[in-house]
Amino acid sequence: RVQLVEAGGGSVEAGGSLRLSCAAPTHIYSNIIYCMGWFRQTPGKEREGVAEIYIVSGTPYYADSVKGRFTISQDNAKHTVYLQMNNLKPEDTGTYYCAADRCGTVVSGRAQPWGQGIQVTVSS
Repeated sequence: RVQLVEAGGGSVEAGGSLRLSCAAPTHIYSNIIYCMGWFRQTPGKEREGVAEIYIVSGTPYYADSVKGRFTISQDNAKHTVYLQMNNLKPEDTGTYYCAADRCGTVVSGRAQPWGQGIQVTVSS
């Protein structure tokens, strides 16, 4: 399966910030049916969609739990999507997976992971 290259993540205290990046091959990034974005998984919890962006228009979509705190953006020259996470909370802790799928699928948590996932840990 095609892999998306994820980077970023780490450990911060509550209120801190982190940025994730996700780079895609050209044929994925230029496919007009795709949104790219992130969902997260925490042991014992259901998979939760976080955010996605429609590559063609740059239109972002967010889960209610991160609205106002997270910002998803894109760099078309680098075929990369970024997730800026501000004012992080302990409940944001989890493994974050980048995915590309039809719009509505990633932000709803129904997409399959395209990478290995990145750990984000927020301590109180």
